Amino acid sequence: MAAPPENSPYLPKMIEAEGGHAPEAPATLKATGIDRTDLLDLALKTAHLLPQLSTESAATRMRLPRALAAELLEQLRGDMLLEALGQENPFSTRYAISQRGRERADRLMEVSGYVGPAPVSLDAYRAMLEWQDAHTPHVSPETVKTVLAGLVLTDEATEIAGLAISSGRSLFLSGPAGNGKTSLGRQLHRALSGDLWIPYCIAVDSNIIRLFDEHCHEEVPVAAEKHHPIDQRWIKVKRPFVVAGGEMTLASLDLAYLEAQRYYEAPLHMKANGGTFLIDDFGRQHVEPHELLNRWIIPLENKIDFLTLHSGQKIEVPFLLMLIIATNLDPKDVTDPAFLRRLGYRLKLEAPSAELYSRIFIQYAAQYDLKVPPEILARLLKRYADTGRELRACEPRDLIERVGDICKLRGIPPALTDEFLDLAWRGYFGDEQNAA
Repeated sequence: MAAPPENSPYLPKMIEAEGGHAPEAPATLKATGIDRTDLLDLALKTAHLLPQLSTESAATRMRLPRALAAELLEQLRGDMLLEALGQENPFSTRYAISQRGRERADRLMEVSGYVGPAPVSLDAYRAMLEWQDAHTPHVSPETVKTVLAGLVLTDEATEIAGLAISSGRSLFLSGPAGNGKTSLGRQLHRALSGDLWIPYCIAVDSNIIRLFDEHCHEEVPVAAEKHHPIDQRWIKVKRPFVVAGGEMTLASLDLAYLEAQRYYEAPLHMKANGGTFLIDDFGRQHVEPHELLNRWIIPLENKIDFLTLHSGQKIEVPFLLMLIIATNLDPKDVTDPAFLRRLGYRLKLEAPSAELYSRIFIQYAAQYDLKVPPEILARLLKRYADTGRELRACEPRDLIERVGDICKLRGIPPALTDEFLDLAWRGYFGDEQNAA
């Protein structure tokens, strides 16, 4: 049995902050968990990019306590890599890089061009993620009901989706296009409560992996703690929701080495740790489905993944997220039994019945304060039947929004009439042919 996350020697000390917990700032350079030489190199590269560097600005840029930044800068000055220019204030000294420092910084930049917040260790990242995963609030049936209230689903679909998100197991969604698979994935993610502390970047030996991504992570502002300062190398974010579609390749599921910057970018599923990773349109990627399936077997079984540095070295990273795979292809064509056994839950979203379609139509119309006369809805359903068109859960929204477009163009309040629905139908479907 694995040791509880609290017992990990790599877990940062957690302190109370704004009703939750936060990692406490390191009191010594050793407590950062990063080799002192690597921190000195980062401080020198930071100074290399600026005409002058103060203790205060170095602490801010490297996200380190001022006392630790001062210790690094003073050692660089003692090594004649920096020159002291005088006091900025009683707590901050101004420095400029020396010629000797500039030459060394140039050599360092050729190895790694990373300059920014100081990293945390891979062990610290793993321990912190496991600790937060163990303290994630339980997803209740009431929460599932609330987040799925905007969707019209069968009772069975709601229950299976709730089981997946509450258990933390993976979910495989299948069914015809336009019946809410992506919407269900997005809404399910909302059931995950609480925020998440992640590092800006991670160090593996002298390699830097950038994890924080403004496109995937939304920062949660945190007030400064005066008595127990927070480790600024970590940033508080909302639980990430990351989507990968047809553009996904096997290469995008490994570390991306940025040749120009000479550091790594974490893959999307690593950025999704602590949240949800949705693979949409599965089976339509530029790679054979079975190759992608094989890629997920170890992560699904062991909650870990293996990534490769450009040197060939393999590193082990945590895989702690809600994985949702959605496809509108026949599951038999894009999966195999061995993979399906490793999935937590499977749910097929069929085309809606006339009753479900009517409920979706009425519910979406209510968002526009539109009343739906029963006879208009009956004629719409008959039109589907007459043209042999399969009902789809997304189409009430699409037709109603086009009715809104028509009314807006004509400068009249939104209203559902046979005339407007007919024009919306023809503008949306284009003709009366079967497009199912």
